[in-house]
Amino acid sequence: LVEIQALVAPTSLGTPRRAVVGWESSRLAMVLAVLLAIQSSLRGRALPRGFVAFGEVGLAGEVRPAPRGQERLKEAAKLGFGVAVVPQANAPKKPIAGLAIHAVRRIDEAIAAVRELG
Repeated sequence: LVEIQALVAPTSLGTPRRAVVGWESSRLAMVLAVLLAIQSSLRGRALPRGFVAFGEVGLAGEVRPAPRGQERLKEAAKLGFGVAVVPQANAPKKPIAGLAIHAVRRIDEAIAAVRELG
């Protein structure tokens, strides 16, 4: 698991600075979490406490499954996370105790799920 922090700020300068620190391009399963963190920053509202997300996101907005999705969800529940947004293909067939799972097919569904959480 990785903690994601995003900061988005308006600028009056001609070209804003775009910086990424600690991003590993080979870890595509964290793209959904990063996009939700950026969206959270743009809205000025923090993601809910105990929130976890994973999944790849394609250029057309489709949310693709991440490897070892079931293992990720079980580990998240063990670590005390209470809410997960995951690709539909990674949704468990049986509920995981203590973890509310929102399975999504597209990034707009993921954003809507987060907004409903508060």
